[in-house]
Amino acid sequence: TAEVVCLAFNPQSTLVATGSMDATAKLWDVESGQEVATLAGHTAEVLSLCFNTLGNLLVTGSFDHTAAVWDVASKRRVYTLIGHMGEISNVQFNWDCSLIVSGSMDKTCKLWEAVSGKCVATLVGHTQEVLDVCFDLSGQLIASASADGTARVFSAPTHQCLVTLKGHGAE
Repeated sequence: TAEVVCLAFNPQSTLVATGSMDATAKLWDVESGQEVATLAGHTAEVLSLCFNTLGNLLVTGSFDHTAAVWDVASKRRVYTLIGHMGEISNVQFNWDCSLIVSGSMDKTCKLWEAVSGKCVATLVGHTQEVLDVCFDLSGQLIASASADGTARVFSAPTHQCLVTLKGHGAE
């Protein structure tokens, strides 16, 4: 049995997606507990996943340096997000489902168009691995957390770093 390392409910709370060390994600029916689908295609561990706010798409981030966007209804991969030079630690959709952000062990975040999978920006500045990423509710701001001891806030429209947050471990 492979370790389950990440999970998320769909917005309707009818499905749970799980990501595993076996390089797959699975969709589960919450009510019955039955497996609905196995989403296979990554070649290494799936360590992050996120439904969009409509619940029709799921993005998975993997140690194979890629993220994949899956159509929940058809259970098929829509496209693969290729461009990171390191393992992907976290993936998130913005609130209006138009963008995806990924954080990577390559010290960068990438911003992707959710409709096409096109990389629209690489967000740089961290000196060590990016461990977590998120959008604010407006979708205008992206925050990233890094092993370098900082968090950064970026503008989603301009891709500029607005502020670097330092202070952990400084006491």
